Amino acid sequence: MPEHRFDVQNERHAAYDINPIFLNRWSSRAFLEKEISNEILMSLFEAARWAPSASNLQPWRYIVARTEEEKGMFAEFISASNKTWCLKAPVLALILSHTPSPAGGVNGSHAFDAGASWSYLALEAVRQGLISHAMAGFDRESARRLLGVPDDYDIHAVIAIGYHGDAQSLSDQHLQREQPSGRRELKETLFAGRFGNSFE
Repeated sequence: MPEHRFDVQNERHAAYDINPIFLNRWSSRAFLEKEISNEILMSLFEAARWAPSASNLQPWRYIVARTEEEKGMFAEFISASNKTWCLKAPVLALILSHTPSPAGGVNGSHAFDAGASWSYLALEAVRQGLISHAMAGFDRESARRLLGVPDDYDIHAVIAIGYHGDAQSLSDQHLQREQPSGRRELKETLFAGRFGNSFE
């Protein structure tokens, strides 16, 4: 087992009572080069399937890379900095959302709903003893071309999924960032009645 572990409960503290799974989900970059069983992997996407969406359109889609050939294709559009750590993850997934509305025009909540699906996946990963890390550092147009993504789908993030590895395997740059991040205080996020009004 890797020696380097964070006790997230010592790093993060909720101001109100919540399930610890929300604190234990964080975006580590240290992946163990260990395969994920198909049953466990599918449980993550099963959780993602049950996210809420406007009119139950379920606009999210995932392109999943598990083989070396598939991951090699992903490597062609992932940024150099991210490639140094994410290619150790046994699974990469590209999350997309279908943009059209059945009534014509654009479904205004397609990206919002895809984000909900990703969050369900991320929380199920914690429950299964896995880590997941969503990345924006990649070339979307290259991803679209290389993976054959149709024009009526937006591309949002690459997600690395796997078991937590030893942080000492990371570059110095990434090692410095390898810790659970905090969050702003609730009073900075909530407004009462209208924008800018203090929520007491």
